[in-house]
Amino acid sequence: MPFRSDHLEYFATLAAQRTPRVAQAAAVLVLAGIALSIAFLIVVPWVQTAQGSGQVTALDPGDRVQSVTALVPGRVERWFVTDGSVVKKGDPIARIVDNDPFLLDRLRAERAQVQAEIAAADQAMRTAQLDVDRNGALYAEGLGARRDFESAQIKTADYRAKGAEKRAALARIDVSLNRQSAQLVSAPRDGRILTITAGNSSTLVTAGSALATFAPETSQQVVELFVDGRDVSLIHPGRRVRLEFEGWPAVQFSGWPSVARGMFDGRVRSIDVSASPSGLFRILVEPAPDRPPWPKEPYVRLGAKVKGWVLMDTVSVGFELWRQLNDFPLQFTRPADAALAAKAAKPGK
Repeated sequence: MPFRSDHLEYFATLAAQRTPRVAQAAAVLVLAGIALSIAFLIVVPWVQTAQGSGQVTALDPGDRVQSVTALVPGRVERWFVTDGSVVKKGDPIARIVDNDPFLLDRLRAERAQVQAEIAAADQAMRTAQLDVDRNGALYAEGLGARRDFESAQIKTADYRAKGAEKRAALARIDVSLNRQSAQLVSAPRDGRILTITAGNSSTLVTAGSALATFAPETSQQVVELFVDGRDVSLIHPGRRVRLEFEGWPAVQFSGWPSVARGMFDGRVRSIDVSASPSGLFRILVEPAPDRPPWPKEPYVRLGAKVKGWVLMDTVSVGFELWRQLNDFPLQFTRPADAALAAKAAKPGK
């Protein structure tokens, strides 16, 4: 016979049994937790981010770490700096001498000889011009031959050509003298010598050889981040970026930027149109003008590593969890729609 509830009167012990309070409380807590979790997933906002890593660099190429090169071939006679030396613009770095110690003297002597030849050619041309004038007058009066007049013209043109040739030779000698006068290598601007890359006086250098590595003292810093190609198509200039500098204490919460501590704000300046050799795309991030400035040297130096999170659209936590589980890309919003949404979100709008 099937058991019914009205049969409990025949089972006094079973009828006396009650659900324990602990179990009841646990069931209530579980149900409340499920309800709160669902509400949390639906109501709580989450800021999507495109993560990348990179380093601090200078916006102006002249402000980046560069090599100081030799302007003329020769050997290094003397170093005026060492590793880590602080230099001002125009301070000497190294003196280079030619392998031939008498080269400058010979160039000066050759220049004097060419100048004398130019003076002689000019004098001969002036004399030949007098012959042209005289023979031209005689030929016009019928007292001279046409051949003499033309011969004087040819001689004048020949002396003029010789003078031009000597002037070209003088220009070449002046170029050589100017190059040899650039044997003193100086600092291009205020900065610091990082490393000496050339050797001593026994080491030969050629024009363009790197002598030292130089870092400018002041520069406009930007951050270059490398992000995944799936996210870069959704990033546009003006997007906010949260930055974590290497060696700077920070606590980052990706979905809630306002909770993070030790982070600095930036905005996307530009995006490369082609990928880097690693397959990632580079974006340049500049300081946000309406936020606190970035830390300066010596806390953050050129080349320091940086982690960045480009702030994208705001979605619910449940949507973000669903997206992550399905490995879907970030939420897409056109730049015009994003600008309108930001304008509408301002107070008073």
